[in-house]
Amino acid sequence: MKELGLGLLIIGFVSLLLPLLGMKFMFLTWIDQWGSTVSWAIRGGITALGLLLFMLYRNRD
Repeated sequence: MKELGLGLLIIGFVSLLLPLLGMKFMFLTWIDQWGSTVSWAIRGGITALGLLLFMLYRNRD
């Protein structure tokens, strides 16, 4: 679970930064169909979920 959380955290963080540079992830372009606010909320949710999973399972073996 720690690895899944780290993966989601990295993907979410990069997906938050790329639109600021004028780029996008190809597999996340579908979220832009619902508008800017919803797409930013989904990106933030992915990042928050990744951070939550990573923090919850970081000390477990």
